[in-house]
Amino acid sequence: MILRSANFITSAVSKNDYPNDNLPHIVFSGRSNVGKSSFINSLLNQKNIARVSQTPGKTRLINFFLINESFYFVDIPGYGYANVSKKEIEKFAEMIDEYLSNPQIALGVLLLDIRRTPNADDLLMYEYFKSTGFNVLIILTKADKLSNNQRIKQIKIIKKELNLTNENLIAYSTKTKENQEQIWNLIERAAYNSYESN
Repeated sequence: MILRSANFITSAVSKNDYPNDNLPHIVFSGRSNVGKSSFINSLLNQKNIARVSQTPGKTRLINFFLINESFYFVDIPGYGYANVSKKEIEKFAEMIDEYLSNPQIALGVLLLDIRRTPNADDLLMYEYFKSTGFNVLIILTKADKLSNNQRIKQIKIIKKELNLTNENLIAYSTKTKENQEQIWNLIERAAYNSYESN
């Protein structure tokens, strides 16, 4: 895909704050320390369009980025929050639940650290994505940290833990940008299919 433009549009806490057009949404989710902001920046070839914090879990809002004037990247708060009160966690859950019922979502992108076995929060998020009915793309971040043999072993473990069937699962590194074109092709296809169905 040719990336012509990528612009931050708004941050939201409720549906009243979402962009009020009918463009497709590509939503990104993952554990607080999975490297979600770095992944988005890497895809968009920009250093700081999505803020990268030294403290995992600092994203507290739903952030919208308009891509090629055609669809949105939507960055929702990471889960597995550190140093967050129970009340705040409940507030995040309500905010994310409300957003994930949005009919404009064309693709859910779940980020997992390739070096880690999916935990209960990862499994819950994956099942939640599947239950909503939209397509799911799983990205295994930090792929450069493992050898090829280690990758093969970890991918088998992750597939087994998630009980994957035919979902797309792709290893990625922000350093090497391997598989970036494949990821963009899947994103573009999901956005295009969303246009076709509306």
